[in-house]
Amino acid sequence: MSSPLHVHLEQYDGPLDLLLDLIRRQQINIYDIPIASITQQYLDYMQRAAGLDIELSAEFVYMAATLIHIKSRMLLPRDPELEKIDPQEDPRRELVERLLEYERYKSAAAMLKEKRMVEEAIWTNPQIQHFLPEEEHPGLAVTLFDLVKTFEQVLERAKNRPTYQVTREDVSVPDMMLFLKRALAEAPASRGIPLVPLFEQLRSRRAMICLFLAVLEMVKLQAIRLTQKESFGEIEVRRDKGFDEFQITPDSVLKIEEEYNA
Repeated sequence: MSSPLHVHLEQYDGPLDLLLDLIRRQQINIYDIPIASITQQYLDYMQRAAGLDIELSAEFVYMAATLIHIKSRMLLPRDPELEKIDPQEDPRRELVERLLEYERYKSAAAMLKEKRMVEEAIWTNPQIQHFLPEEEHPGLAVTLFDLVKTFEQVLERAKNRPTYQVTREDVSVPDMMLFLKRALAEAPASRGIPLVPLFEQLRSRRAMICLFLAVLEMVKLQAIRLTQKESFGEIEVRRDKGFDEFQITPDSVLKIEEEYNA
């Protein structure tokens, strides 16, 4: 018997993709999945794939076993008295959490793809290159999303670095603003410096977070600007029009510290 759903076998990247599509097509509450019905539809999909000589990965088989296991746990009767003593966790909970996490990543990937398509479709003047100095590149505007994504990647890589026992590092946002200004002052005025290496030379997570906040503050004050040479390329920090006038005074330090300690 064929499934009531018209499933396109070629469109799923994995078992979670298939399950999420089955749930969303039928407008099922993801927190209350009818596991028996979904399991049957999932197995029907696998049978049709086998009938078309489409080889599914081991992940699909493992998920089928997981669904059957969850179904069997939900069918087993539970002693009411034992339930009072030791309440049983919903067998579907772990699966729901995995589906929600997958959906978040899928949505983020779709947003990134759409962003790339929009940026690639922007019309530019190819003759602009003839009016720019050789060392200068117009660059692309960097959004807050780009900056946050880069910062997340830096923190993730920092987890895998060897750690050493060191004394407590007392670092603040103003300290990182001075650090960033010195780094730019040492570089040629017409050139930017890559942002990721600045993060990676810091020893602690606290220092990285303070540098991230310092970047936001200096962008807001128009002391620096962030650019990319290409879509999804490396983010560079450059001097902006307010760089030379930018100063860290005792009053500004106090104001910044009050903002982040509030």
